[in-house]
Amino acid sequence: MKDWTGNRKSTTFVTLGASNHTDKERESNDFYATDPIAIDKLVKVIQLPRKIWECACGTGCLSERLKDFGHEVVSTDLVDRGYGGVRDFLETTELPNECACILTNPPYKYALDFIKHSLELLPDEGLCVMFLKTTFLEGQKRYDELFSKHPPQCVLQFSRRVLCAKNGEFQKMKDGGGSAVSYAWFVWKKGFYGDTIIKWI
Repeated sequence: MKDWTGNRKSTTFVTLGASNHTDKERESNDFYATDPIAIDKLVKVIQLPRKIWECACGTGCLSERLKDFGHEVVSTDLVDRGYGGVRDFLETTELPNECACILTNPPYKYALDFIKHSLELLPDEGLCVMFLKTTFLEGQKRYDELFSKHPPQCVLQFSRRVLCAKNGEFQKMKDGGGSAVSYAWFVWKKGFYGDTIIKWI
C-alpha cells in the first residue's frame, strides 16, 4: 500500500501559485476535495460513459455530483473517509463493474502513475478523465513517459478558478482568499493518437 502524501515543496513555487497549496503541510494521504462545480463544467462538453470509477473519491464530492447527472459510480479510496470502499488503485488489476471511464482528482504525488495505470486497465476507447493542475502539461518526464506516447484527446481549461479544499473545508478556503492555482480536466481516450485539443470551459 502506497503513502499518497507529497510534502516536498518550494516556497518559490508557492509564491508564484505553481504549487497546489499554501506553505502549510499537505494533508496526510493527499486529501484535498474538489468543488463539484468541476463536474458541472465537464458534462457540458464531454459525454461520459454511464459507468464510472472514481478511484480516489475522498468524501464523495465528485461521485455524488456524477450520480446527480445519472451516472453509476463505483467509489473507492486508499483511506476510509466514510464514503465508498477502500482499495489501493495502483495495486488494482481489473476494472470494477465494467466501468468504461476512470475519473478522479488523483493524489498530487502519484498523478502520472494514476494516468498510466488507468490507461492499462481501461478497454479500447475507454476514458481516463483527470482533474490536474494546468502545469501538468510541463515536464520532460511527463512528455517522455506519457504525452509523447499517449496524448490526451483534449484538455479542458477552467476559465474560472476551481477550488480544491483541504479536508473538504471549502468555506474556510474561500474565507482565506480562495485559490491561486489553475486547474483543467485532462481527457484521454484509450487508443487515441492524434493532436490534443485545448478548450476553455
